[in-house]
Amino acid sequence: MGYPSDVKDAEWDVISPLLPKAKTGGRPQTTSLREVVNAIFYVSRGGGAWRMLPKDFPPYQTVYRYFRTWSKDGTWEKVHDALRDRVRQKAGRETSPSAAAIDSQSVKTTEKGAPEGTMRGRKSRAASGISSSTRWG
Repeated sequence: MGYPSDVKDAEWDVISPLLPKAKTGGRPQTTSLREVVNAIFYVSRGGGAWRMLPKDFPPYQTVYRYFRTWSKDGTWEKVHDALRDRVRQKAGRETSPSAAAIDSQSVKTTEKGAPEGTMRGRKSRAASGISSSTRWG
């Protein structure tokens, strides 16, 4: 039995070609990447901990290792971009967004010169007249 967060066949057809292929040599890959993606989506959608994955998924250590690897190597970004492009095409729009929005809080922070504009300078002990002997009695 599956979970509501499991990828459908049509979704898998889009995602699977974007995932890195198994490396040649060494031990053959025995873990189903579809089950890994299902487990990642299960944690993401349900907000649970990796260690709380149900036993019908691959071991949580394996799932987390794939998640971290794909996060670092840009796989998730590639999947996101491909899905965004498909949604935009389906809506009759250009695949690449032509504008971006920046919220006013971000603008206010950068106007001050973040973080230098908001942090006080620190004085050395010598400049403040504090020595270790006067500080600790």
